[in-house]
Amino acid sequence: MDTNIASNAAVGRRTVLRPPRQRFVGAGEGSASGMERALWGGLLGLPVPGPALIDELQALATARDLPAGSLLVSRQQPARELLVLAHGDAALGFVQEGAPFQPERSLQGPDWLDPASAWLGGTPAQDAIALSDVRVLALPVAEVQALLLRQPELAAPLLHVLAQQVRQLTTVAHDLMHKDAEARFCDWLIQRCVAVPDAPEQAIVTLHERKRDIAAQLGITPETLSRLLRQLSRKGLIEVRGYTVSVQDVGALRVVASS
Repeated sequence: MDTNIASNAAVGRRTVLRPPRQRFVGAGEGSASGMERALWGGLLGLPVPGPALIDELQALATARDLPAGSLLVSRQQPARELLVLAHGDAALGFVQEGAPFQPERSLQGPDWLDPASAWLGGTPAQDAIALSDVRVLALPVAEVQALLLRQPELAAPLLHVLAQQVRQLTTVAHDLMHKDAEARFCDWLIQRCVAVPDAPEQAIVTLHERKRDIAAQLGITPETLSRLLRQLSRKGLIEVRGYTVSVQDVGALRVVASS
């Protein structure tokens, strides 16, 4: 198999589907649209590549639309592509036959799904599962390497991407070792806050994962997560309604997260 997305197969009880490959919207049809340039600009960070370079990246990208539950990255398959989660929700963790998926980190598109494994060769360190219907963009690493030879200015944005990932993983490891469960959960909420218009101290967090999956990412039990939700509600920091968490005081939540 020549891709990170598994073909028709079964992983434990999870059926994995592979849809037809298709070029990214607009690929091969001239310049990228403003929306597409914004996507690549956000993914690559600073310095933002010029329009011509973004056009070349877009021309290399292959889009795959996959349903919830699909295996997006497999530790059993060689990594030959840099993967972007363009739209939807996914989780990184470990798939084991006959056992529930064990998530360690969740992602919301647009974000890099796996910008590192293909550079190293071999297989990815983690599996990835779609938590919702998703669109994944795949950049063949061999073609990106050839593009780097023609356009060396692409190296700085790609280094920025890898540096960000290293920093994120270092922060996660530090928090697990030095922060208590409440601080880790507050930090988790802050990273997912969506601002409320005309209310700068308030925010909304939509919970896309099951409680046990969120707890697994934080290194706690589902029961502890339920206790933390009640605890933060009693403090007046959040209100919980179904799958929506209303943050009442973002500043106070940040103070708890940094403790």
